[in-house]
Amino acid sequence: MSSSAPSWRPLTPAERAVAIEVLTNGPSPRSVIARRLGMSGGSLTRLAKPLIDSGLLLEVHAPSAAVAGLGRPGRPLDIVTDPWHFVGLKVTGDTVYGVVTTLKSTVVRREDRELKSQDPEVVADAAHSIVRSFAVDFPQLAGIGVGMGGPVRDRAVIVDSPYLDWQDVPFAELLERRTDLPVVLENDVAALVESETWFGAGRGTDRFAVLTIGAGIGYRLVIGGEPVPSPDSWQETGDHWILDPNGPLTPHGRRGSATSLLSIPSIEYQMHAATGRPVDYEEILDLARKQHPAATRIIDEAARGLGILIAQIANFALPEKILLAGEGVGLVDVAGHIVHDTVAAHRPPLAPPVNLETKISDFHDWARGAAVLAIQVLVLGHTDD
Repeated sequence: MSSSAPSWRPLTPAERAVAIEVLTNGPSPRSVIARRLGMSGGSLTRLAKPLIDSGLLLEVHAPSAAVAGLGRPGRPLDIVTDPWHFVGLKVTGDTVYGVVTTLKSTVVRREDRELKSQDPEVVADAAHSIVRSFAVDFPQLAGIGVGMGGPVRDRAVIVDSPYLDWQDVPFAELLERRTDLPVVLENDVAALVESETWFGAGRGTDRFAVLTIGAGIGYRLVIGGEPVPSPDSWQETGDHWILDPNGPLTPHGRRGSATSLLSIPSIEYQMHAATGRPVDYEEILDLARKQHPAATRIIDEAARGLGILIAQIANFALPEKILLAGEGVGLVDVAGHIVHDTVAAHRPPLAPPVNLETKISDFHDWARGAAVLAIQVLVLGHTDD
C-alpha cells in the first residue's frame, strides 16, 4: 500500500450519533440535525466542532434552503469522503468478491478472484491480490471489511465456515499481515444487515427484519437501528425452521425445513433427483416459467414455504418492513403470486398487508455490507457484537 491507514480518534456516544445522522441522511443544516437528535442547537455546535476539526465532517459552502419554521438557512454539515476509501470482501467457497466504497458506502469499483484452493493462505493471497489491484487507482485505502458464512469471534477469527471447511482460522490477521491495513471480519448476513439498516431498505424504520435466501437461509431482526443481539444469530436457523413436515427431504436441513425448501443447493438437488441431470438454479427458474412439470412443482412448493416463513416473521416479530434478499430471490419473480397468497392465508384476517421489499443481492452487495462494517468499526467506533 502506498500510504498507511488513518487513525480516527475515538468518538463519544453523542459525537457518534451526530456523525451517523449526517452519514445516513446526507447533508443537513445543524438545526435539522439537532431536532432529529433531540438536542439544542448549542449542543450540536459543540459536538460538531471536534468532528470538523478532525476532518470527519465539513461545512458545505452552498447554504441549504431554509427549513420551514427554522429561520435562516445554515450551512449543511456533510461527511468528508475524500481521500479515503474502504474495501469490502465477500468470501464464498470458490470466489472472493471485492468492492471499493467511499465513506458513504458508494461502490466505485468491483473486482473478483476465483479460488484455486480453500486453504486459508491461498484465500488470503487472493484477497490481497484484489486489495493490491484496488490500491493502484485508490491509493489511500483506510481499511478492509470481510464477510464470511459462519460464526466470527472478536471480528477477527472465523470459528466455523461450512462453505470453506474452516475452523478457528484467524483470517483478519492473515490479511492484515499482507496488506498492512486494519481488517474487520464479520458474519456475512450480519454485515449485509448493517448495510441495509444504514443505507438501504431499513433506513428510517424502527423495526425491520431481513430474510436472505441463497446458499443458506439467514434472518436478523433490527430494532431502533440496532440488530437484536443473540449469541446464536449466526447459526443456520433455516435448517430447523420447519415449514412443511411433509416437505422435501434433502441433504440440506431437516425434512420440510426452510433450508430444504428454499436454499439454492436444495432446489438444485431436488431437480437433479427428479430429472437425473444436474440443473443450476437459474435454469430451474426458467423451466418453471415455461411450466416444466418438475421445475414447476419444486418452485411452487418453495414459494409456498417462503410465504409461510414471511407470514411467521410478520406475525411474531411485527416488523414495519421485511427485506427479502439474496441470490435466491428470483423465486419471487417466477412464483410471486403463490408467495403473496400464502402470506395472506397465514396472517390474521384483519392484519395489514406485509410491507415486503425484495432485492436480488449479488455477492458484491454482500461485499459492500462488509465495507460498511469496516466504516462503522474503524471510523465510528461501532464495536458492539
